[in-house]
Amino acid sequence: MTPGPLDRITVLDLSRVLAGPSCTQMLGDLGAEIIKVERPGVGDETRTWGPPFVRDVSGNETTESGYYLSANRNKRSVTINFARPEGAALVRRLAEHADVLIENFKVGALLEYGLAYAQLRDSCPRLVYCSITGYGQDGPYAARPGYDLMAQGEGGIMSVTGETDAPPVKVGVAVNDVISGLYAGVGILSALRHRDRTGHGQHIDIALLDVQVGWLYNVGLNYLLSGKVPGRWGTGHPNTVPYQVFRTSDGHVILGANNDRQFRRLCEVAGAPELAADPRFATNSTRLKHRVELVELFKGLTRKHTTQHWVDRLQAAELPCGPVNTIDRVFADPQVLHRGMKISMEHPANAVPLIGSPLKLSETPVSFRRPPPTLGQHTEEVLESMLKLSSAERAALRESGII
Repeated sequence: MTPGPLDRITVLDLSRVLAGPSCTQMLGDLGAEIIKVERPGVGDETRTWGPPFVRDVSGNETTESGYYLSANRNKRSVTINFARPEGAALVRRLAEHADVLIENFKVGALLEYGLAYAQLRDSCPRLVYCSITGYGQDGPYAARPGYDLMAQGEGGIMSVTGETDAPPVKVGVAVNDVISGLYAGVGILSALRHRDRTGHGQHIDIALLDVQVGWLYNVGLNYLLSGKVPGRWGTGHPNTVPYQVFRTSDGHVILGANNDRQFRRLCEVAGAPELAADPRFATNSTRLKHRVELVELFKGLTRKHTTQHWVDRLQAAELPCGPVNTIDRVFADPQVLHRGMKISMEHPANAVPLIGSPLKLSETPVSFRRPPPTLGQHTEEVLESMLKLSSAERAALRESGII
């Protein structure tokens, strides 16, 4: 197997749920060694966030959920109770062997255990330490717990998601957690690059609210330039029309025309060339002024045929289009399958389906080396290989409830 680009990078993962684990899974796919530290007997709470749960070869449910499986491959699970001084000492020793530590505890919570960045910086000067919180390490909201849903609400994305005449809607995936994980990954890779040049680690402060505001992009800039508060457009677009989902005779299709030439071609494909000659719709500016009339006309046109009819015709005309797939259709799509976005790994209980990595590197491809671990599956081997603890020492720690 070709070594990944992060081969020989060790990440000590103290995070749970999704933002941190999604980041460390990505780093693991890229070749890093991920040591997931969990509470004995409890572990990452998402292990129990089901159904659905993994089923063993006999068809019996295990205690590991699909949610947990989605973000925890390529990791080794070590159970350590670092609320006890002996456990905290073990984690500090592991940090001395790590290149990266990532955590998502409330601000200041790790100070009690001697595991805050300021407490590790001197003994681990090369350590890249990444904290993910709801609101950041400072500011008037810093002490508040942070959740994806609150970030979506406070950061504005819910106010522009949903139909015009309906209540705000959250994105169906915990998208801010996932994007925070991506930003954390970018920050970690940047800090490792700096560490390689200077020999010094640093602290990375990722806040869900910062991330949400950061990816408002054009919607945020439209407000900052105009002073006009953006509203909800459903699947429509504030700056071009038509560019949205339309109902067909058997489902839904996405179609668009992002310039006047595309609009004329769209009208021809739809069998309504006269619309392109209508002064109300001749340019994008006039189409925006007459959005309601134009959308209603296209609703009548698209309902006449199936989704596949429209996709075939629009693709042949090189126009923006696509079906609105349900999740079962996504994982049956030939392009999705060809690109390796559905994989299977041998789990201790049974073979499990997983979602592949979208990262495609020509020289150092991602690899799927370890299935999501069972709780504490690798405690013994990690403590023996990394900390050189003897079997007697490990037995004593286990007996006292430290591991």
